[in-house]
Amino acid sequence: MNFEIGSARVSDTMGQSEREFGRENLLTNQWASVRAKLQQEVGDVEYRTWLKQVSLAGQDGDELTLMLPTRFLRDWVSKEYGALITSIWQTENASIRRVDIRTQPARGTAPNLAEPTSNPVAPARPEARADVIAPLDQRFTFDTFVVGKPNEFAYACARRVAEAPATQGFNPLFLYGGVGLGKTHLMHAIAWELSNAPMQGSAQGLAQGKPVSVAYMSAEKFMYRFINALRNQSTLEFKNELRSVDVLMIDDLQFLIGKDNTQEEFFHTFNALVDAGKQIVISADKSPSDLSGLEDRLRTRLGCGMVADLHATTFELRISILEAKAIRAGVDVPAKVMEFLAHKITSNVRELEGALNRLVAHANLFDRQITLETAHEVLHDVLKAFDRRVTIQEIQKKVAEHWNIKISEMSSARRSRNIARPRQVAMYLAKQLTSKSLPDIGRNFGDRDHTTVMHAVSRVTALMGTDAAFAEDVELLRRMLES
Repeated sequence: MNFEIGSARVSDTMGQSEREFGRENLLTNQWASVRAKLQQEVGDVEYRTWLKQVSLAGQDGDELTLMLPTRFLRDWVSKEYGALITSIWQTENASIRRVDIRTQPARGTAPNLAEPTSNPVAPARPEARADVIAPLDQRFTFDTFVVGKPNEFAYACARRVAEAPATQGFNPLFLYGGVGLGKTHLMHAIAWELSNAPMQGSAQGLAQGKPVSVAYMSAEKFMYRFINALRNQSTLEFKNELRSVDVLMIDDLQFLIGKDNTQEEFFHTFNALVDAGKQIVISADKSPSDLSGLEDRLRTRLGCGMVADLHATTFELRISILEAKAIRAGVDVPAKVMEFLAHKITSNVRELEGALNRLVAHANLFDRQITLETAHEVLHDVLKAFDRRVTIQEIQKKVAEHWNIKISEMSSARRSRNIARPRQVAMYLAKQLTSKSLPDIGRNFGDRDHTTVMHAVSRVTALMGTDAAFAEDVELLRRMLES
């Protein structure tokens, strides 16, 4: 009897274990399917950047838990992909009602299942520490960096290094891009974050719970300090000082091109720090492979970690930057003015912000409102540098974008108002901004007669006199295009 009871209990236990194993196996298979669908939905590059590190923690009733290694990745994935992940999971497993994304616990600690997935409270503005060699700009923090498609990958890499320095695959971190695109901003933001928080990760060479020592300097300053050490016969002190830090950050590395002795010293410093499990962050105007003039062995080492570029800004990103700066400055800048600046100043964020600063300062000094007219007046010298001879094709493209129609409609036979009015504006601007004759302009608009162009110019002129909003639109387009 006892044997039979025991056998029943053993059988029940084995059955329960088999059922649990079956559920876990089913969940694992579902997770594999979800990952494949996510990769297909967002594309390989986006998947590798943001979603590859997501891991499955388990299921509790109708709630599923996923894990990510850092708070930043958790917050980003929750915000950008949370709804998509939940939707795909529910197609695989209808019992799932909620997907919770959390931060993976450090080794030796239990998961904190009560951890919120909302963004953490922003830290107070930090003060510079003595072991940060170059002074840091108080304005250049992660909070003030405006993220868009051209820079989101570099931003994500910078945040990852700031949260977990010396992580495999992110050491060194090499940021590159043109002038004024945000490299130095991200370098300062990393330094601020690291130099004001104790080490939380478990990377080799960085002690948990202790302040992270950061050395940030330009490549030029690195060279001058090295030369000074040679002159004063203090090279050993120079080497020990830099090789004792947790994080070494060198800005504008291209300055070392042609400086062979300084490159040699940097190469050995680089190797010593990486071998000791310390983090290195570099910025330059080109990728490692394109930095001709650097030793091959140095270029190879620079490219062995994470290389992230900052692309030229888009119109949308420039608008976001201007809006953020206006909010921080507490000034009201009309949308039309910001659109005008974003269209005209396209190559350099510093010049874009400088133009807005100048416009705001002028308005405050002379107690004037910020308008398109004052922008053109105050910034005439800045805008002149971006002026060029406009073509009819450029006018058609800009007008079509403004009114959200196809550029082919400029030459079509359609006469509906939503097509005819932009076409008339484009003809008007072609007459105002080019030296083309009326017949030439007509030929560029589907071989229309010169009298059609005359009618368009007359019609737009009359509407501008009676419709202030329409006149402002036309004036904005003219100033963006004029040469």
